Amino acid sequence: MLATSEDRAYAREVGIRLRTIRAQQGRSLLQVEALSRGQWKVAALGSYERGDRMLSMQRLAALAEFYGVPVHDLLPGGQPGPLPPRAVRVVLNLPALARMPTDDAGPLRRWVVEIQRERGDYAGQVLSIREGDLRTLATLYALDRNQLLDKLQQWEVLDPMSSIANASDTA
Repeated sequence: MLATSEDRAYAREVGIRLRTIRAQQGRSLLQVEALSRGQWKVAALGSYERGDRMLSMQRLAALAEFYGVPVHDLLPGGQPGPLPPRAVRVVLNLPALARMPTDDAGPLRRWVVEIQRERGDYAGQVLSIREGDLRTLATLYALDRNQLLDKLQQWEVLDPMSSIANASDTA
């Protein structure tokens, strides 16, 4: 239970910052619970975000680590840096990629084959790309992340499951 109005105001400010970061990452409370394998329960997260409950420093640090942000970005009165970019979901349409000229998509196709080999999945029609994979592919093509996303759109190899709207606004 929060003791003073100052404590409640502080908890609300921390909650606003937590909700903002979670929303920027495109995650629901349920998704955070699932991704954390139950470490962060929906009810507790909701209470933190509303400012109904105060986090201990240990829990705040663990939640900051989960979200991939410095702890000081969650604290009122600190000098927060820029918030992390909203997570994008990039899903490649493998048949469309196979139709691309090798000159353009050869490195991407070779990378996809390696990922399929690692995952043991050769029957899929789509392949999800993780954020780290996106950085690797951008480096491979000597592009930044947003330029690579633009290139994938131009090539028309993104599956409709992809969600990269406003990607150029996130970096």
